[in-house]
Amino acid sequence: MTAIKHALQRDIFTPNDERLLSIVNVCKAGKKKKNCFLCATVTTERPVQVKVVKVKKSDKGDFYKRQMAWELRDLTEVDAKDANKENPEFDLHFEKVYRWVASSTAEKNSFISCIWKLNQRYLRKKVEFVNVSPQLLEESVPSGESQSVAGGDEDALDDYQELNAREEQDIEGMMEVCEYAISNAEAFAEKLSRELQVLDGANIQSIMASEKQVNILMQLLDQALAEVDNIEGKLLSYEEMLQSVKEQMDQISQSNRLIQISNTNNGKLLDEIQFLVNYMDLSKGHIKALQEGDLSSPKGIEACINASEALSQCMNVALKPGHDKLMAVKQQQHLFSELRDTFARRLTNHLNNVFVHQFNHFSHFKMTIPQFYRSSCLSLPGHDQSSTLSQHTAELTLPKHSPLHRDLLRYAKLMEWLKNTQREKYEGLSRTYVDYMTRLYEREIKDFFEVAKIKMAGTSKDGKGKFATLPRKESALKQETESLHGSSGKLTGSTSSLNKLAVTSSNSRRSQSSSLLDMGNMSASDLDVADRTRFDKIFEQVLSELEPLCLAEQDFISKFFKLQQNPTLAQAETVDDADGTVHSRPPSEHRHSISEKDMVRMMMNKIFQSIETELNSLIALGDKIDSFNSLYMLVKMSHHVWTAENVDPASYLSTTLGNVLVTVKRNFDKCISGQIRQMEEVKISKKSKVGILPFVTGFEEFAKLAEAIFRNAERRGDLDKAYIKLIKAVFSNVEKVANESQKTPRDVVMMENFHHIFSTLSSLKISCLEAERKDAKLNYTDHLQSYVINSLGQPLEKLNHFFEGVVARVAQGVREEEVSYQLAFNKQELRKVIKEYPGKEVKKGLDNLYKKVDKHLCEEENLLQVVWHSMQDEFIRQYKHFEGLINRCYPGSGITMEFTIQDMLEYFSSIAQSH
Repeated sequence: MTAIKHALQRDIFTPNDERLLSIVNVCKAGKKKKNCFLCATVTTERPVQVKVVKVKKSDKGDFYKRQMAWELRDLTEVDAKDANKENPEFDLHFEKVYRWVASSTAEKNSFISCIWKLNQRYLRKKVEFVNVSPQLLEESVPSGESQSVAGGDEDALDDYQELNAREEQDIEGMMEVCEYAISNAEAFAEKLSRELQVLDGANIQSIMASEKQVNILMQLLDQALAEVDNIEGKLLSYEEMLQSVKEQMDQISQSNRLIQISNTNNGKLLDEIQFLVNYMDLSKGHIKALQEGDLSSPKGIEACINASEALSQCMNVALKPGHDKLMAVKQQQHLFSELRDTFARRLTNHLNNVFVHQFNHFSHFKMTIPQFYRSSCLSLPGHDQSSTLSQHTAELTLPKHSPLHRDLLRYAKLMEWLKNTQREKYEGLSRTYVDYMTRLYEREIKDFFEVAKIKMAGTSKDGKGKFATLPRKESALKQETESLHGSSGKLTGSTSSLNKLAVTSSNSRRSQSSSLLDMGNMSASDLDVADRTRFDKIFEQVLSELEPLCLAEQDFISKFFKLQQNPTLAQAETVDDADGTVHSRPPSEHRHSISEKDMVRMMMNKIFQSIETELNSLIALGDKIDSFNSLYMLVKMSHHVWTAENVDPASYLSTTLGNVLVTVKRNFDKCISGQIRQMEEVKISKKSKVGILPFVTGFEEFAKLAEAIFRNAERRGDLDKAYIKLIKAVFSNVEKVANESQKTPRDVVMMENFHHIFSTLSSLKISCLEAERKDAKLNYTDHLQSYVINSLGQPLEKLNHFFEGVVARVAQGVREEEVSYQLAFNKQELRKVIKEYPGKEVKKGLDNLYKKVDKHLCEEENLLQVVWHSMQDEFIRQYKHFEGLINRCYPGSGITMEFTIQDMLEYFSSIAQSH
């Protein structure tokens, strides 16, 4: 193998500047064995190219030729087939897989080891080795031959270095001088060795000849050393002089440093003095304003504000450590404390006087209003006291306190100063303001609600004959109403008497007038919508007056007492849409802000403590006057709660209206429950026909009223829930009344009332009742068909019995054309039965049936013609059924009925026209 390797190197690879590193004798697997060699080569020029070359021996001579070559970088995988057992087979994966069988396992291992080393060196481990023993990849192949090829040649390749141009020229010149340099290399080497020795001797002699020069050099060095010693002496003298200069400079530097420290201390002392003078000195003008400033004039208030702010700055200045020990600082602080206490007392007394003055002013103005109205109205000729009260109640307004707020807001900055400096006096002023305003607002709100209640109770006075069906006499109701209007002189009295009077005047009215039952008994003209409209306007006026009053007062309290609320905390309080209840969720991390917000709420609750009570009383009165007023109140109250929440969800108004909304919602629910209860308690007459039930027409009127009230309302969902409850009650009670009816057939009651319900729901188009509308139509259709069948019965009874027997025979298996041979159903029997029903008898029976239906049906729904037409269709259906049986079971007999379909149509038409 060595001889082959040298031959291949010489003949194939050396001409191509390549070096052969490893060789293996192989043949292709699975084919006829044709031996060839796989060679691993590298180029001698850089960059190095690594190849795998396939070499094959020529068939015509004893030489080798290069058949195929692959770049090693194209090799992706080497598969040795088995890592544990000796196997000469292996695969090389280039662009395709080449399968080889080596002549021996040792040659295969040596070749794979060489490939692995070349991969490690030149390709950075790109090639993947599969089924190869790890020992083979980590250790060198033990074969000496392979070692020399794979190891020695690579090391030689690493040490190899090309000759440059100059070295090549020198070697060529030397070889030209010596003719035998190529033919006799040993002689050439000996000659070069002798020349090298001659050159070494010449170098030694040259060194020995330069001894004299060395001695001269030593002398020069000695002279240089002496000169260096001289220079060092001079340097020492210079160093001593510099040392004395250094000591003098140190003394000067020390003196300068002491001077600098002194200057720095003086500057700092000056800064401290300037700081104390600038920040702890109050001007004489400010002191005078604090001691004697006019708190009633705008200029005086402005001067006091500026002085108080300057005093706060002086008292709150951040003193440095040690300042408080200075006598001047102590004196200034004592002066500031005295000025603070003096001005706080002056401000507190002045604001107390302002509160008392404003309260007395508004109280006197309010007390004079009723007397003014009474006197002005009594002075008019032809007016009694009740008409005077009516004119007085035309102005349902609350007095505005904007002048009071405007006057007090001038002191807002002083209140802030008082809050930050004298908390006790600030809280005392807050309590004083709340006490005075509580009494003032309580009186105003009380009078305002009494006027509102009188106006509400007065809405029922003008109802002329509206409740004629009630057991109470109109004169008695009018008398109570007049007595109510005659009580205008007690306008500012207790609301309990007014409530009692209003309730007395409306108790009997409420029991029936505000029910679906009585709404059904009255026509649309009898229902005085004007009363409810006036009530709606009065209630809206009450809420519209309260809303700006509460918002203005809360805004004033926040600004005057400097209780600013954090906007982010407004979300902590929300109103539940389901029942209007208020839920408060204050986060714990804003304790200071929450305390201020709670203080505003407490002040508002104290000042307006009567609003919620008066509102509930007014709502109770409206509900007693007419329970349907709860619909108006629910819509109005919901709208105002929604508006108040949009303005400020945490406001007192939002919270209070939300609480009152709960009461309104409960009254609404009670109203619906009352209507359902009255439906369940309804009784019908046993002697007259039922017709359209009162609560059915009442539901229609209620739905029309509710749709008008709840148009675009925020709480439409509450009405939809009420609709569901009411319609279910209407359905169940219609069926209950129909079952109990004795005079009118059950199907007629169900048909007429469900037809009315279907018409109502179709006209109103209430989306939440669409399913009930379809149920009403289905019930109407079913009971119409049932009534038609039951009322029509069997007008041709004997004929019907005859053909029932025919149908029974056919069902038993008798053929239709053989039925005529049955004894009981022959042609003679059929003719006998048909003769019993001539046209005259049929028309007479139909006329009696029309009269019977007319007695059952009511005139309101006008369903007589509809029922009569349905009966006509049913009669024609039976007639066609009989004719069909005759044609099938008695073919060719010529038997026909005594009357035709055209005759029946004339009978039905003439009967309908005659009535």
